[in-house]
Amino acid sequence: MDQKPGDVVIATKWFPAMRFAGSITRTIDTRIKHLGGYPIDLHQIHMPFSFSGLDAQMLAMAKLVKDNKIRSIGVSNFNAAQMRKSHQVLQEHGLALASNQVPYSLMNRAIERNGVLETARELGITIIAYSPLEQGLLSGRFHRDPAAVRSISFSRRMRYNGKLSEAGLKQSRPLIDRMTELGEKYGVQPAQVALNWVITYHGETVVAIPGATKPHHAAQNAAAMSFELTPEEGWELDELSKYLG
Repeated sequence: MDQKPGDVVIATKWFPAMRFAGSITRTIDTRIKHLGGYPIDLHQIHMPFSFSGLDAQMLAMAKLVKDNKIRSIGVSNFNAAQMRKSHQVLQEHGLALASNQVPYSLMNRAIERNGVLETARELGITIIAYSPLEQGLLSGRFHRDPAAVRSISFSRRMRYNGKLSEAGLKQSRPLIDRMTELGEKYGVQPAQVALNWVITYHGETVVAIPGATKPHHAAQNAAAMSFELTPEEGWELDELSKYLG
């Protein structure tokens, strides 16, 4: 079935490196043109490294909303203080920061310690979790076949990730084993258990954007919502993963 404008949510990003905030408004019409009639539901600042300050960037984004060029404003890879500052500037214009896209998974719990998750809850900002499967580590593939590490086509960063070492895999095995058991209980794969935890454990604060390069990947990701972990199971995975990243 063909999708029509309004059937899907469109999120785009403005890359700030080596740019000033004026680029936000100058480039928007080209983005809209290439989307062929699909509206931009969420426009995000990719990272906090523009030549312009956050005030100028948020003012440019606010103008796009007021000009009906975009519907909401998000950021990516912003820390707690940068989130709060962005939100405050937008509030002065009757708007709010909608989201912050950051890495988060059962093996990357940094936002729970650095204030990002707490700030998101306080201000009503949605966390969009990228790499929610830790680039495949939470699928259990490498725990089932450690030799597969040598043949991976991941980035250099992942190839030398300590979590893929023999010691790292041993440390995370109890988590993978428990996710495998839960997967058998619910008729799903460990990766789907990991995704379900990310998008349910914190209520409505966190959503996830797992990668999908083929149709069956998208179907597998969607199946993560076909069951519901009990509060006790969620807490157990929380405890097993708390010190893994």
